[in-house]
Amino acid sequence: GPLAERRLLAVRLGELPAWLATRQLSAQGLLGGARKAWSSYYNKYINVKRGGPAGISMLLAGYCLLSYAWSYQRLKCHRWRKYH
Repeated sequence: GPLAERRLLAVRLGELPAWLATRQLSAQGLLGGARKAWSSYYNKYINVKRGGPAGISMLLAGYCLLSYAWSYQRLKCHRWRKYH
């Protein structure tokens, strides 16, 4: 199909700049993309008939990794500090 209608995983590496040029990069377009990504994640992992704790545990693990990445510089400096 046309390049503008393909999903990100269907785009080849050489076609990536042209594909990005067809995307709507305004604030409304980015919010729409985030909303679409959240709804697909929710429908795939959380809103299922026979679901388990996998969807919510993935969300919590992502939160833990993100919070660790945000505070990594402070933790790295704190590790080498001496208390005596």
